[in-house]
Amino acid sequence: MNPFKNKTAIITGGASGIGRALCIALGRKGAVVTVADRNLDGAEKVAEVITSAGGSATAAGLDVTSREAFSTLISEHFKTHGRLDYLFNNAGIGIIGDERNKTLDDWQKIIDTNLMGVIYGALTAYSRMVEQGSGHIVNTASIAGLIPAPTDVAYATTKHAVVGLSTSLRVEGAALGVKVSAICPGVIRTPFFDTSPVLNADKEEFMSSLNLLTMKDVDKAAKIILRGVARNKAMIVFPLYARMAWNLNRLNPGMMERYMRRRMKLFRELSNKARVQ
Repeated sequence: MNPFKNKTAIITGGASGIGRALCIALGRKGAVVTVADRNLDGAEKVAEVITSAGGSATAAGLDVTSREAFSTLISEHFKTHGRLDYLFNNAGIGIIGDERNKTLDDWQKIIDTNLMGVIYGALTAYSRMVEQGSGHIVNTASIAGLIPAPTDVAYATTKHAVVGLSTSLRVEGAALGVKVSAICPGVIRTPFFDTSPVLNADKEEFMSSLNLLTMKDVDKAAKIILRGVARNKAMIVFPLYARMAWNLNRLNPGMMERYMRRRMKLFRELSNKARVQ
């Protein structure tokens, strides 16, 4: 069975990365896709890819940090389609670096996008889905929302909050016909790292310090996500190493902490090297 055929879906951050892959995969499955992104030109290109392949898609400019903009988008969606079956809250940003080198402004930018953007979308969609008696909200969190994430403390804070929002709202919505899922991927090959600043360290060296072999292909990630959504999974955690890290952190948090301390030590070595150069 294909639960996405002829269903309507809004995907935020749809112009690139996981959002783009989800839009295209949903288009192939027969969904009526709204590609939402602050980069309207990029969103239009993704919509064109879908329609050129015989799918149904439109583009919408959206700044998820604006409550009014999100409310307007969902209201217009209902006027056009009469219902909203899926909302994928996917837009997100990160700032990588030692916490002592970040500012409250850095935190505010991340909170506004990663947390408030999800809240604006989820709660606006939730009330409308309750009225129609059905719907599925899918919030992109991260493995950083389940385990410690040094070098990205603000990002991890917002992703932990997204997990809490998703699991709690899921329980409330179950009897009202509304499903809620949280996506918690590991490192995916997307432009996220290209656009995320790295403070006081060489970005290329930082990227090379990650195990690039463990990066999941974004199209494969989209397939895993949609399979989990179709099964109404509460938590979609992938790939295997991410699930293992999640379980390790629950079973032996001390071991995970020691590993993450080593990761932080490595980053500080890169940072010291960059200052010397």
